[in-house]
Amino acid sequence: MAHALLMDDLRVQKIVHRDGRVSFTIMEPGGLVHPLADSFLLLHAGSGSDRTYAYALVDHLRWLRHEGLDAGSVRFDDLERYMGAVGADVPAPWGAPWRVGKRPYGNSALRTAASCLKGFYVHHAGLGMNTELGRQLDLKRMPTRADRSRAFLGHTREAMAANPLAPRFQRRRHPKMLPEGAREAMLKEASSARDQLAVHWLSDGCLRVGELCGLHLVDLHLRPDAACGQCRWPHVHECHRDGLANEARAKTKHPWELGSDGVIRGGLVKRASPMMVHAYFDYMLDEYPRGASHGMLLVQQHGQGKGLPWAPEGARKMVSRAGERAGLGRIRPHAYRHSFTTAVLDASGGNLVIARDAGGWASVEVVEEIYAHVDIHDPAFDAALRTVWGTA
Repeated sequence: MAHALLMDDLRVQKIVHRDGRVSFTIMEPGGLVHPLADSFLLLHAGSGSDRTYAYALVDHLRWLRHEGLDAGSVRFDDLERYMGAVGADVPAPWGAPWRVGKRPYGNSALRTAASCLKGFYVHHAGLGMNTELGRQLDLKRMPTRADRSRAFLGHTREAMAANPLAPRFQRRRHPKMLPEGAREAMLKEASSARDQLAVHWLSDGCLRVGELCGLHLVDLHLRPDAACGQCRWPHVHECHRDGLANEARAKTKHPWELGSDGVIRGGLVKRASPMMVHAYFDYMLDEYPRGASHGMLLVQQHGQGKGLPWAPEGARKMVSRAGERAGLGRIRPHAYRHSFTTAVLDASGGNLVIARDAGGWASVEVVEEIYAHVDIHDPAFDAALRTVWGTA
């Protein structure tokens, strides 16, 4: 079964397989599969990056047609021109911005697009198409200290893949966090027990909005000493599932299973705070629809979809509207993760491992890079400076 996500000259097509797997491809205007795109995207089916690569690639293929080029003859300087256009905000030496009316790609999105383009052209160069471009893109570099520390037996690595299209990496040293007192202000504007549950769970659970909306009731072990035996305290199992009705899914793909005893084991286990547990019981007792067969935690409360699973976009809009009503401006759900991780890092005395596991981050390097910087108002920071200045 296929659902069109974007109607245009070329469009991304979502395919839901009979076994529940989800994959993405790109369709021609006449309804035929784009063969070059499909060959590449099949390599990433089910990887978690397939949807992102599909949208990055469809934009590039549209640009090729706009410029009168094709994948078999495009040159390296054409790809450089595309990367300049897709990230441009104003006309520049590379020409007018390509994404007119939309925000230009930031550093992270540009690096993703560069990775997609390199993979696409190197893959087809291996099949005999545009081999010179593939040779120009398939470069190597010396491994850095960080590469060696991240890789298993990294000291044996002599070369790492390099991408000449990728921009210089920019460290995200100042993530956008919630305003002071945002939680209390948001709770006052939350109009239902479900919305208050969302605020509490985003605040205390460090959940991404897709993970929150993808939770099933069986994933919640909110009493001490649950039957899973994986955590003695109330906790939640984040389980990656494809093909959910609301298109929500967890980002990470930790192995999990539903045992014969009906108990979920595995996934990413996260502790649940007392406020998360209280908000859950308030919501289940007052608002959860009786007889809901989908088994998901959060449901729509109004309109034609009443009682159906709540989509991540609905949760984003709820958070944004509540923030506007509270006078906080536009609030994005991901700001809760930034605030939570920063708070845990401060409370643990800078322990990166605790912050990593509490927030479900991929590595301590990510936590250190984004969050581990000193508070300039810290007394120890002030004392160190005064010692150096000779004014202690």
